[in-house]
Amino acid sequence: MGQFHFLTAGESHGKGLIAVIEGMVAGLPVSEEYIARDLKRRQAGYGRSARMDIEHDRAEIISGVCHGFTIGSPISLLIWNRVWCDWQETMSITPVDKEMPPITSPRPGHADLAGVIKYGVGDIRPILERASARETAARVAVGAIARRFLEEFGVIIHSHTVNIGKHWVKQNKSVDWQQVENSPVRCADSKAEQAMMAVIDEAKAEGDTLGGVFELIATGVPVGLGSHVQWSRRLDGQVAQAIMSINAVKGVEIGAGFSLANMKGSQAHDVIECVSKRTALLYRRTTNRAGGIEGGISNGEPVVVRAVVKPIATLSKPLPSVDLRSGKATKAHYERSDVCVVPAAGVIGEAMLAIVLANAMLEKFGGDHLKETLANYNSYISSASSFNKHASSESKK
Repeated sequence: MGQFHFLTAGESHGKGLIAVIEGMVAGLPVSEEYIARDLKRRQAGYGRSARMDIEHDRAEIISGVCHGFTIGSPISLLIWNRVWCDWQETMSITPVDKEMPPITSPRPGHADLAGVIKYGVGDIRPILERASARETAARVAVGAIARRFLEEFGVIIHSHTVNIGKHWVKQNKSVDWQQVENSPVRCADSKAEQAMMAVIDEAKAEGDTLGGVFELIATGVPVGLGSHVQWSRRLDGQVAQAIMSINAVKGVEIGAGFSLANMKGSQAHDVIECVSKRTALLYRRTTNRAGGIEGGISNGEPVVVRAVVKPIATLSKPLPSVDLRSGKATKAHYERSDVCVVPAAGVIGEAMLAIVLANAMLEKFGGDHLKETLANYNSYISSASSFNKHASSESKK
Protein backbone atom coordinates (compact mmCIF):
# COMPACT_ATOMS: atom_id res chain seq x y z
CA MET A 1 0.00 0.00 0.00
CA GLY A 2 1.40 3.36 -1.02
CA GLN A 3 1.62 6.56 0.95
CA PHE A 4 -1.46 8.01 -0.78
CA HIS A 5 -4.29 5.48 -0.65
CA PHE A 6 -8.05 5.40 -0.28
CA LEU A 7 -11.14 3.29 0.29
CA THR A 8 -14.63 3.80 -1.07
CA ALA A 9 -17.95 2.51 0.26
CA GLY A 10 -21.56 2.70 -0.82
CA GLU A 11 -24.09 1.17 -3.19
CA SER A 12 -25.52 2.51 -6.43
CA HIS A 13 -29.01 3.14 -4.98
CA GLY A 14 -28.03 3.42 -1.32
CA LYS A 15 -27.89 6.58 0.77
CA GLY A 16 -24.61 7.71 -0.72
CA LEU A 17 -20.97 7.06 -1.48
CA ILE A 18 -18.08 7.56 0.92
CA ALA A 19 -14.35 7.89 0.28
CA VAL A 20 -11.60 8.02 2.90
CA ILE A 21 -8.15 9.21 1.83
CA GLU A 22 -5.00 8.73 3.82
CA GLY A 23 -1.50 10.04 3.16
CA MET A 24 -2.13 13.49 1.69
CA VAL A 25 0.23 16.16 2.98
CA ALA A 26 -0.93 19.13 5.02
CA GLY A 27 -1.13 22.58 3.49
CA LEU A 28 -2.75 21.69 0.16
CA PRO A 29 -5.50 24.13 -0.90
CA VAL A 30 -8.69 22.12 -1.49
CA SER A 31 -12.36 23.06 -1.95
CA GLU A 32 -15.65 21.31 -2.62
CA GLU A 33 -16.07 23.50 -5.70
CA TYR A 34 -12.83 22.17 -7.18
CA ILE A 35 -13.94 18.56 -6.66
CA ALA A 36 -17.39 19.32 -8.08
CA ARG A 37 -15.86 20.30 -11.41
CA ASP A 38 -14.57 16.79 -12.08
CA LEU A 39 -17.75 15.17 -10.75
CA LYS A 40 -19.74 17.20 -13.26
CA ARG A 41 -17.40 16.17 -16.07
CA ARG A 42 -17.88 12.52 -15.13
CA GLN A 43 -21.66 12.85 -15.44
CA ALA A 44 -21.53 14.42 -18.89
CA GLY A 45 -21.17 12.61 -22.19
CA TYR A 46 -23.39 11.60 -25.08
CA GLY A 47 -24.99 8.23 -24.42
CA ARG A 48 -25.38 8.52 -20.64
CA SER A 49 -28.59 7.38 -18.88
CA ALA A 50 -31.39 9.56 -17.56
CA ARG A 51 -29.92 9.20 -14.07
CA MET A 52 -27.34 11.83 -15.02
CA ASP A 53 -30.21 14.32 -15.27
CA ILE A 54 -31.34 13.40 -11.75
CA GLU A 55 -28.03 13.29 -9.92
CA HIS A 56 -25.98 16.45 -9.54
CA ASP A 57 -23.04 15.03 -7.65
CA ARG A 58 -21.27 17.08 -5.05
CA ALA A 59 -18.74 15.75 -2.55
CA GLU A 60 -19.02 17.07 0.97
CA ILE A 61 -15.67 17.27 2.76
CA ILE A 62 -16.33 15.78 6.19
CA SER A 63 -12.80 15.75 7.63
CA GLY A 64 -9.13 16.36 6.92
CA VAL A 65 -9.54 19.95 5.67
CA CYS A 66 -9.66 23.11 7.77
CA HIS A 67 -10.04 26.68 6.52
CA GLY A 68 -9.47 25.52 2.94
CA PHE A 69 -6.28 23.53 3.51
CA THR A 70 -5.57 19.86 4.16
CA ILE A 71 -4.28 19.19 7.67
CA GLY A 72 -2.49 15.86 7.21
CA SER A 73 -5.22 13.70 8.77
CA PRO A 74 -7.50 11.36 6.78
CA ILE A 75 -9.77 13.18 4.34
CA SER A 76 -13.32 11.85 4.19
CA LEU A 77 -15.76 12.67 1.41
CA LEU A 78 -19.51 12.04 1.18
CA ILE A 79 -21.60 12.07 -1.99
CA TRP A 80 -25.34 11.72 -1.38
CA ASN A 81 -27.37 9.66 -3.87
CA ARG A 82 -30.36 11.77 -4.82
CA VAL A 83 -32.25 8.70 -6.06
CA TRP A 84 -32.25 7.28 -2.51
CA CYS A 85 -35.72 8.71 -1.85
CA ASP A 86 -37.15 6.24 -4.38
CA TRP A 87 -35.12 3.27 -3.15
CA GLN A 88 -35.45 3.45 0.64
CA GLU A 89 -37.51 0.27 0.86
CA THR A 90 -35.50 -1.75 -1.68
CA MET A 91 -32.19 -0.69 -0.14
CA SER A 92 -33.33 -0.46 3.48
CA ILE A 93 -30.59 -1.17 6.00
CA THR A 94 -33.13 -2.60 8.46
CA PRO A 95 -35.55 -5.47 7.70
CA VAL A 96 -38.80 -4.56 5.90
CA ASP A 97 -42.22 -6.10 6.54
CA LYS A 98 -42.98 -7.16 2.99
CA GLU A 99 -41.12 -9.66 0.82
CA MET A 100 -38.77 -8.07 -1.70
CA PRO A 101 -38.73 -9.97 -5.00
CA PRO A 102 -35.16 -11.07 -5.79
CA ILE A 103 -33.37 -10.48 -9.08
CA THR A 104 -32.44 -13.87 -10.45
CA SER A 105 -31.58 -13.39 -14.13
CA PRO A 106 -27.86 -12.48 -14.42
CA ARG A 107 -26.59 -10.22 -17.18
CA PRO A 108 -23.88 -11.65 -19.47
CA GLY A 109 -20.74 -9.55 -19.09
CA HIS A 110 -21.63 -8.30 -15.60
CA ALA A 111 -20.51 -9.39 -12.11
CA ASP A 112 -24.01 -10.81 -11.41
CA LEU A 113 -23.48 -14.57 -11.76
CA ALA A 114 -19.92 -14.78 -10.42
CA GLY A 115 -20.90 -12.50 -7.54
CA VAL A 116 -23.90 -14.49 -6.30
CA ILE A 117 -21.87 -17.71 -6.42
CA LYS A 118 -18.86 -16.14 -4.66
CA TYR A 119 -20.86 -14.50 -1.86
CA GLY A 120 -23.53 -17.20 -1.53
CA VAL A 121 -26.56 -14.92 -1.95
CA GLY A 122 -29.77 -15.77 -3.77
CA ASP A 123 -30.42 -12.24 -5.02
CA ILE A 124 -28.32 -10.36 -7.58
CA ARG A 125 -29.28 -6.99 -6.05
CA PRO A 126 -26.45 -6.92 -3.45
CA ILE A 127 -23.93 -7.69 -6.20
CA LEU A 128 -25.09 -5.26 -8.86
CA GLU A 129 -25.40 -2.40 -6.37
CA ARG A 130 -21.71 -2.43 -5.51
CA ALA A 131 -20.47 -3.60 -8.93
CA SER A 132 -22.19 -0.60 -10.52
CA ALA A 133 -20.03 2.12 -12.04
CA ARG A 134 -21.79 4.53 -9.70
CA GLU A 135 -18.91 3.78 -7.31
CA THR A 136 -16.55 5.64 -9.63
CA ALA A 137 -18.07 8.96 -8.55
CA ALA A 138 -16.22 8.48 -5.27
CA ARG A 139 -13.01 7.66 -7.14
CA VAL A 140 -13.32 10.83 -9.23
CA ALA A 141 -13.68 12.84 -6.02
CA VAL A 142 -10.51 11.22 -4.66
CA GLY A 143 -8.79 11.82 -7.99
CA ALA A 144 -9.63 15.52 -7.78
CA ILE A 145 -7.65 15.75 -4.52
CA ALA A 146 -4.74 13.98 -6.23
CA ARG A 147 -5.03 16.29 -9.26
CA ARG A 148 -4.96 19.36 -7.00
CA PHE A 149 -1.74 18.05 -5.44
CA LEU A 150 -0.12 17.34 -8.83
CA GLU A 151 -0.91 20.83 -10.08
CA GLU A 152 1.47 22.21 -7.44
CA PHE A 153 4.28 20.47 -9.36
CA GLY A 154 3.11 21.39 -12.85
CA VAL A 155 1.68 17.94 -13.65
CA ILE A 156 -1.44 18.22 -15.81
CA ILE A 157 -3.70 15.33 -16.87
CA HIS A 158 -6.16 15.29 -19.78
CA SER A 159 -8.31 12.67 -21.47
CA HIS A 160 -10.09 12.42 -24.80
CA THR A 161 -12.11 9.88 -26.73
CA VAL A 162 -10.25 8.36 -29.67
CA ASN A 163 -12.75 5.70 -30.71
CA ILE A 164 -16.42 4.79 -30.35
CA GLY A 165 -17.78 1.89 -32.34
CA LYS A 166 -15.75 1.81 -35.55
CA HIS A 167 -15.09 5.54 -35.66
CA TRP A 168 -11.58 6.81 -34.81
CA VAL A 169 -10.31 10.35 -34.41
CA LYS A 170 -7.83 11.79 -36.84
CA GLN A 171 -4.51 11.75 -35.01
CA ASN A 172 -2.74 15.09 -34.61
CA LYS A 173 0.47 15.99 -32.81
CA SER A 174 -1.48 18.21 -30.43
CA VAL A 175 -5.00 18.02 -29.01
CA ASP A 176 -7.30 21.02 -28.58
CA TRP A 177 -8.31 20.33 -24.98
CA GLN A 178 -10.90 23.09 -24.91
CA GLN A 179 -12.61 21.51 -27.90
CA VAL A 180 -12.53 18.18 -26.08
CA GLU A 181 -14.26 19.70 -23.04
CA ASN A 182 -16.93 21.25 -25.28
CA SER A 183 -17.57 18.02 -27.19
CA PRO A 184 -20.53 15.79 -26.19
CA VAL A 185 -18.28 12.76 -26.70
CA ARG A 186 -15.05 14.44 -25.50
CA CYS A 187 -13.52 14.30 -28.97
CA ALA A 188 -11.40 17.03 -30.63
CA ASP A 189 -12.14 15.76 -34.15
CA SER A 190 -15.48 17.32 -35.17
CA LYS A 191 -16.02 14.90 -38.05
CA ALA A 192 -15.41 11.87 -35.84
CA GLU A 193 -17.58 13.48 -33.14
CA GLN A 194 -20.61 13.56 -35.40
CA ALA A 195 -20.04 9.98 -36.53
CA MET A 196 -19.71 8.81 -32.91
CA MET A 197 -22.93 10.53 -31.88
CA ALA A 198 -24.76 9.03 -34.85
CA VAL A 199 -23.64 5.49 -34.06
CA ILE A 200 -24.62 5.96 -30.39
CA ASP A 201 -28.09 6.98 -31.55
CA GLU A 202 -28.27 3.87 -33.73
CA ALA A 203 -27.28 1.61 -30.84
CA LYS A 204 -29.85 3.22 -28.56
CA ALA A 205 -32.60 2.71 -31.13
CA GLU A 206 -31.61 -0.95 -31.41
CA GLY A 207 -31.59 -1.46 -27.64
CA ASP A 208 -27.85 -2.06 -27.79
CA THR A 209 -24.69 -0.51 -26.30
CA LEU A 210 -21.29 0.63 -27.58
CA GLY A 211 -17.70 0.67 -26.35
CA GLY A 212 -14.57 2.43 -27.51
CA VAL A 213 -11.18 3.75 -26.52
CA PHE A 214 -10.07 6.73 -24.44
CA GLU A 215 -6.59 8.20 -24.14
CA LEU A 216 -4.92 9.82 -21.13
CA ILE A 217 -2.01 12.24 -21.39
CA ALA A 218 -0.10 13.48 -18.34
CA THR A 219 2.43 16.26 -18.96
CA GLY A 220 5.01 17.67 -16.57
CA VAL A 221 5.75 14.27 -15.00
CA PRO A 222 9.35 14.40 -13.72
CA VAL A 223 11.99 11.79 -14.43
CA GLY A 224 12.27 9.17 -11.70
CA LEU A 225 8.79 8.18 -10.53
CA GLY A 226 8.45 4.45 -9.91
CA SER A 227 11.34 2.01 -9.84
CA HIS A 228 12.80 -0.99 -11.63
CA VAL A 229 13.89 -2.76 -8.43
CA GLN A 230 10.62 -4.53 -7.52
CA TRP A 231 7.66 -5.58 -9.66
CA SER A 232 5.20 -3.74 -7.43
CA ARG A 233 7.08 -0.46 -7.67
CA ARG A 234 7.09 -0.28 -11.48
CA LEU A 235 5.10 2.78 -12.49
CA ASP A 236 3.69 1.23 -15.66
CA GLY A 237 2.38 -1.74 -13.66
CA GLN A 238 0.69 0.57 -11.17
CA VAL A 239 -0.88 2.63 -13.95
CA ALA A 240 -2.13 -0.43 -15.82
CA GLN A 241 -3.72 -1.91 -12.68
CA ALA A 242 -5.42 1.38 -11.78
CA ILE A 243 -6.88 1.91 -15.25
CA MET A 244 -7.85 -1.76 -15.58
CA SER A 245 -9.85 -1.45 -12.35
CA ILE A 246 -12.32 0.93 -14.01
CA ASN A 247 -15.67 -0.71 -14.76
CA ALA A 248 -15.91 -2.06 -18.34
CA VAL A 249 -12.22 -1.52 -19.15
CA LYS A 250 -10.85 -4.69 -20.76
CA GLY A 251 -7.52 -3.56 -22.17
CA VAL A 252 -4.77 -1.05 -21.31
CA GLU A 253 -1.73 0.03 -23.29
CA ILE A 254 1.02 2.53 -22.52
CA GLY A 255 2.57 4.51 -25.34
CA ALA A 256 2.52 2.62 -28.64
CA GLY A 257 1.30 -0.45 -26.73
CA PHE A 258 0.03 -3.33 -28.82
CA SER A 259 1.22 -1.79 -32.09
CA LEU A 260 4.79 -2.47 -30.93
CA ALA A 261 4.17 -6.12 -31.73
CA ASN A 262 4.33 -5.23 -35.43
CA MET A 263 7.59 -3.27 -35.22
CA LYS A 264 11.26 -4.15 -35.22
CA GLY A 265 13.41 -3.00 -32.33
CA SER A 266 14.97 -0.32 -34.49
CA GLN A 267 11.49 1.12 -35.01
CA ALA A 268 9.99 0.54 -31.58
CA HIS A 269 12.33 2.47 -29.29
CA ASP A 270 12.66 6.21 -28.75
CA VAL A 271 15.98 7.70 -29.90
CA ILE A 272 17.62 9.84 -27.21
CA GLU A 273 18.94 13.27 -28.15
CA CYS A 274 21.23 15.58 -26.23
CA VAL A 275 20.14 19.19 -26.26
CA SER A 276 22.65 21.78 -25.07
CA LYS A 277 21.29 24.59 -22.91
CA ARG A 278 23.97 27.00 -21.72
CA THR A 279 26.37 24.88 -19.63
CA ALA A 280 24.01 21.96 -19.08
CA LEU A 281 23.01 18.96 -21.13
CA LEU A 282 19.33 18.14 -21.52
CA TYR A 283 18.06 14.83 -22.84
CA ARG A 284 14.89 14.16 -24.78
CA ARG A 285 13.35 11.45 -26.92
CA THR A 286 12.60 12.13 -30.58
CA THR A 287 9.42 10.03 -30.23
CA ASN A 288 7.36 8.75 -27.30
CA ARG A 289 6.45 5.17 -28.14
CA ALA A 290 7.33 4.22 -24.55
CA GLY A 291 4.54 6.48 -23.32
CA GLY A 292 6.77 8.29 -20.84
CA ILE A 293 7.81 5.18 -18.89
CA GLU A 294 10.93 3.04 -19.41
CA GLY A 295 11.95 0.18 -17.12
CA GLY A 296 9.11 1.01 -14.76
CA ILE A 297 10.42 4.59 -14.29
CA SER A 298 9.02 7.83 -15.70
CA ASN A 299 11.48 9.29 -18.22
CA GLY A 300 10.28 12.89 -18.41
CA GLU A 301 8.18 12.50 -21.54
CA PRO A 302 4.36 12.75 -21.31
CA VAL A 303 2.76 9.65 -19.80
CA VAL A 304 0.36 8.34 -22.45
CA VAL A 305 -2.19 5.62 -21.68
CA ARG A 306 -5.03 4.16 -23.74
CA ALA A 307 -7.85 1.96 -22.49
CA VAL A 308 -10.45 -0.18 -24.25
CA VAL A 309 -13.96 0.15 -22.83
CA LYS A 310 -16.29 -2.73 -23.64
CA PRO A 311 -19.98 -2.11 -24.43
CA ILE A 312 -22.08 -1.84 -21.26
CA ALA A 313 -23.47 -5.20 -20.13
CA THR A 314 -26.99 -3.89 -19.39
CA LEU A 315 -29.01 -3.81 -22.62
CA SER A 316 -32.54 -2.45 -23.02
CA LYS A 317 -33.08 -5.45 -25.31
CA PRO A 318 -31.58 -8.00 -22.91
CA LEU A 319 -29.48 -10.97 -23.97
CA PRO A 320 -30.60 -14.54 -23.20
CA SER A 321 -29.82 -15.72 -19.67
CA VAL A 322 -30.92 -18.30 -17.09
CA ASP A 323 -33.20 -17.94 -14.08
CA LEU A 324 -31.11 -18.87 -11.05
CA ARG A 325 -34.09 -20.39 -9.22
CA SER A 326 -35.55 -22.61 -11.93
CA GLY A 327 -32.62 -23.04 -14.30
CA LYS A 328 -34.92 -22.16 -17.20
CA ALA A 329 -33.98 -19.87 -20.06
CA THR A 330 -35.01 -16.25 -19.63
CA LYS A 331 -33.95 -12.72 -20.51
CA ALA A 332 -31.19 -10.96 -18.57
CA HIS A 333 -32.18 -8.38 -15.97
CA TYR A 334 -32.54 -4.79 -17.21
CA GLU A 335 -32.15 -1.68 -15.11
CA ARG A 336 -31.84 1.86 -16.42
CA SER A 337 -28.36 2.22 -17.87
CA ASP A 338 -26.12 4.04 -20.32
CA VAL A 339 -25.71 3.34 -24.01
CA CYS A 340 -22.07 4.46 -24.15
CA VAL A 341 -19.77 5.47 -21.28
CA VAL A 342 -16.48 6.02 -23.10
CA PRO A 343 -16.41 9.83 -22.60
CA ALA A 344 -17.15 9.48 -18.87
CA ALA A 345 -14.67 6.61 -18.54
CA GLY A 346 -11.94 8.97 -19.73
CA VAL A 347 -12.67 11.32 -16.82
CA ILE A 348 -12.54 8.35 -14.42
CA GLY A 349 -9.24 7.39 -16.07
CA GLU A 350 -7.87 10.85 -15.31
CA ALA A 351 -8.74 10.34 -11.65
CA MET A 352 -7.06 6.94 -11.44
CA LEU A 353 -3.93 8.17 -13.23
CA ALA A 354 -3.81 11.19 -10.91
CA ILE A 355 -4.03 8.88 -7.88
CA VAL A 356 -1.13 6.73 -9.11
CA LEU A 357 1.05 9.73 -9.98
CA ALA A 358 0.28 11.52 -6.70
CA ASN A 359 1.29 8.41 -4.77
CA ALA A 360 4.48 8.09 -6.83
CA MET A 361 5.32 11.75 -6.22
CA LEU A 362 4.83 11.34 -2.47
CA GLU A 363 6.89 8.16 -2.47
CA LYS A 364 9.69 9.94 -4.31
CA PHE A 365 9.64 13.31 -2.52
CA GLY A 366 7.98 12.57 0.83
CA GLY A 367 7.08 15.25 3.33
CA ASP A 368 4.30 15.91 5.81
CA HIS A 369 3.52 19.42 4.57
CA LEU A 370 3.23 20.63 0.98
CA LYS A 371 6.10 23.08 1.52
CA GLU A 372 8.38 20.21 2.55
CA THR A 373 7.40 18.12 -0.48
CA LEU A 374 7.94 21.09 -2.81
CA ALA A 375 11.34 21.75 -1.24
CA ASN A 376 12.35 18.12 -1.76
CA TYR A 377 11.07 18.24 -5.34
CA ASN A 378 12.95 21.46 -6.12
CA SER A 379 16.12 20.03 -4.57
CA TYR A 380 15.79 16.94 -6.76
CA ILE A 381 15.28 19.02 -9.90
CA SER A 382 18.28 21.14 -8.94
CA SER A 383 20.39 18.02 -8.40
CA ALA A 384 19.37 16.69 -11.79
CA SER A 385 20.43 19.99 -13.33
CA SER A 386 23.78 19.76 -11.52
CA PHE A 387 24.24 16.24 -12.89
CA ASN A 388 23.62 17.53 -16.39
CA LYS A 389 26.10 20.36 -15.89
CA HIS A 390 28.72 17.88 -14.65
CA ALA A 391 28.07 15.63 -17.63
CA SER A 392 28.40 18.64 -19.90
CA SER A 393 31.76 19.66 -18.44
CA GLU A 394 33.06 16.08 -18.59
CA SER A 395 32.06 15.78 -22.24
CA LYS A 396 34.18 18.85 -23.10
CA LYS A 397 37.37 17.47 -21.57
